Amino acid sequence: MGDPALSRRGFLAATAAAGLGMTALSGCGGSDSGTSGGITTVEWWNISTTEPAKGVWASLAKKFEAQNPKVKLKIVQLENDAYKTKMTALTASGKLPDIFHTWGGGVLQQQVDAGLVKDLTDSTKPGADGLLPVAKQAYILDNKTYGIPFDIGMVGFWYNKALFKRAGISAPPATWSGFLDAVKKLKAAGVTPLALAGKESWTGMYYWAYLAMRTAGIDALKKANDDKDFTGAGFVEAGQHLKDLVALQPFQKGFLGAAYSTPTGQAASVGNAKAAMELMGQWAPSVEADAGKGIGADLGFFPFPAVEGGKGTVTEVFGGGGGHALRADAPQAAVDFLKFFASETTDAELVKKTSVLPVVPAAESALTDANLKLVQAQLKAATGFQLYLDQAYAPAVGQQVNDSVAGLIAGSKSPADVTQAITKTAKEEQ
Repeated sequence: MGDPALSRRGFLAATAAAGLGMTALSGCGGSDSGTSGGITTVEWWNISTTEPAKGVWASLAKKFEAQNPKVKLKIVQLENDAYKTKMTALTASGKLPDIFHTWGGGVLQQQVDAGLVKDLTDSTKPGADGLLPVAKQAYILDNKTYGIPFDIGMVGFWYNKALFKRAGISAPPATWSGFLDAVKKLKAAGVTPLALAGKESWTGMYYWAYLAMRTAGIDALKKANDDKDFTGAGFVEAGQHLKDLVALQPFQKGFLGAAYSTPTGQAASVGNAKAAMELMGQWAPSVEADAGKGIGADLGFFPFPAVEGGKGTVTEVFGGGGGHALRADAPQAAVDFLKFFASETTDAELVKKTSVLPVVPAAESALTDANLKLVQAQLKAATGFQLYLDQAYAPAVGQQVNDSVAGLIAGSKSPADVTQAITKTAKEEQ
């Protein structure tokens, strides 16, 4: 079966971080699943904690229950970081929820290797075959399907056109030097250039990941993971570029303690026009409007700029999407729910109401938002695609990327320190 998901050391670290004890764990991960009185209860863990997605997903659950009167869905919703920490602990305990959110990649691979995830290759045909290939990629491991996507997208800069105009910036920057110049112009105009949730390390990772793609090239990220060596010059250079940005003090006041989706966090700073930009995925407009007020027609999107002299190109994108996987012995009702969630009807509703990008080609007509159409067009034109590093790599390696980059942004690590720390963890995970 392979490595049993996580080492004891990693498990204890995860449970300590979450404030979990074994008593708490015993009540998580499908404990309420099963059949009673002819009703099958299915536990569904997801990260849709903000509106409108939270409400839309609850209504979809009720719709499924109405169509399947002998099934009851128990929804557990957690914020991104809390979800990752709890899932790490549950993976180590060998007990996952019936249905759980996944980004695929190395984290899902570890769960599969531990024998904890149901093989969906046959049970979800032919519906899964009709999904967009790029959306399915992260969930196909060893030529078998272990997850079904409901979203796909890329990370880029969401920006306030009015604040750019105030700073005299006529067009989004296409190069890294141009981006730094834009930051300086925004500061000179009295505008906070960037919002960042320093409290949640995954948000800062996006900068380093994109800079590594632009300097070392997208293939170098895979090779570094395969070779367990991230100390190459391109990765150090990526850290230096990020350090140059941090030196400009571009983030909002108190960013190191800011969360992502709280009323005073990263998304709200952009949604309330208190910061000009955030580097975020395709869900950003929805969260900006939920956590803040939203800026309507002033919101724009542009891809991460090219780095002069780098090996990467702007058509190589970084991102991913959300999907669902099932625990190995999940009931048939859980499989039925995945089919329901991946249907054209459900996908069109998600596109219309929650601003996700379609994974069912027939649902593409439901996409009306101009910015999301731009994201989709860039995805279709992409010459390379890199999954989020904290999902593409083994959990410990991905977490080290997040933590080390957070240290760089906070000023406690150098560019070389970051690459050495990631390499050390990668070698330890062999």
